[in-house]
Amino acid sequence: MPQVRIIAKNFMDMVASLPAMKLSKLYQNAFICEAILRSLPPLAKKHVLQLMYMEGPVAAKLLEEWILPDYSSKHKVAIDRLIQLRVLTEIVDRREVSYKLNPTFQSNLQKHLINGGVLPREPMPSNITVRLPSLEELDAYALEQWECFLLQLISSGQVERPTNFSFSMMRVFQRGLLSYRDKEVPRLTESGFQFLLMDTNAQLWYIVREYISNSEERGMDPTDVISFLLELSFHVTGEAYNMNTLTESQRNTLKDLADLGLVKLQQGRKESWFIPTRLVTNLSMSLTESSSRKQGFVVVETNFRIYAYSSSKLHCEILRLFSRIEYQLPNLIVGAITKESLYGAFENGIMADQIISFLQQNAHPRVADRIPSVPENVTDQIRLWESDLNRVEMTPAHLYDEFPSREVFEAACDFAREWNCLLWEDSKRMRMVVKAEIHTNMREFLRGQKQ
Repeated sequence: MPQVRIIAKNFMDMVASLPAMKLSKLYQNAFICEAILRSLPPLAKKHVLQLMYMEGPVAAKLLEEWILPDYSSKHKVAIDRLIQLRVLTEIVDRREVSYKLNPTFQSNLQKHLINGGVLPREPMPSNITVRLPSLEELDAYALEQWECFLLQLISSGQVERPTNFSFSMMRVFQRGLLSYRDKEVPRLTESGFQFLLMDTNAQLWYIVREYISNSEERGMDPTDVISFLLELSFHVTGEAYNMNTLTESQRNTLKDLADLGLVKLQQGRKESWFIPTRLVTNLSMSLTESSSRKQGFVVVETNFRIYAYSSSKLHCEILRLFSRIEYQLPNLIVGAITKESLYGAFENGIMADQIISFLQQNAHPRVADRIPSVPENVTDQIRLWESDLNRVEMTPAHLYDEFPSREVFEAACDFAREWNCLLWEDSKRMRMVVKAEIHTNMREFLRGQKQ
């Protein structure tokens, strides 16, 4: 069974992976520096603030003296994180290690802390904008847009209203999640099935990461995209901001983000504006900080029946990935976890732990506080059915027989053992099976034996 797991990195993981030159360009923006500071572990924040007004390097031993002995492991994690983000520079001189803040980061953060941050745009006055949506309406809009995208990912036939996604943008958003073949309907990949069982924040990070990594194909600098997205995270949710304050590339980015529900676009008589949703204002936070517990909807019983209190077509389609849907009422989906439905999920690359995690994260409030929220006999059986498929391991191999002599056969067996690639041998009939990875080397070895 395939064991593929996709990882949704958060924004700061993507920033840390940038080359040094691009990071230096990012740190020229004071809001980026503040976003980095926000994302750091508590001890790393403390180190940055203590080093803020120190011009020269500080010895590593001195830094260690600033913390209690019990926090030495957290200190090491904090230093590693700061070095990854190139906020700290490590200086080694005569076996002495010292650290110094990135001068660009240090200078801009100093100015930001002293003078305060002023966004390049202010909210538009209420006498110009039409009635703005409430925070509840904005949350509903963001959820509807995101579910529409996920439904289109599962099947375009499930989307009730036409979407504004261009084909090229859908290819960017769905890269790695769908497989495309000539004259065939796109199909979900193993990563695509796993993606659907992630929580919303993890899905968002994955999509944003793909969007940024493919920005150069659209003629945009990834650094500019990251800078703009982090800048958006400092805007106020629900406020209107003038589109005329943006560059052409930023306006194009906003249109893509609106398709995903990160912003809402509105048009007045003369002016047009965008309204950030909670999805985009949470981007600068870490994955764990932004993933507040959402209202669950699933109840799993000990008889393997599932009751999902939801009217969402998306929820129904996700449950269909690993269970048999029996009937659907206006606000209730009833199904059952069966051996056949789980085998289908396992063959598509979904793992037992992912199914269990999805059921636990989306447990209905009535059962969410129970320990466990999903019955143990159900979780144990899901893992057992998965282990049934793992009893046989497939290994590409080649069979060798008809050796000219026993000496050649035994020499070939010894050669395969040296490579740790001998899977099976039959000394009576002089037959052997070796891993396919050394097939070329084995043929050359046998040619040398004949000579």
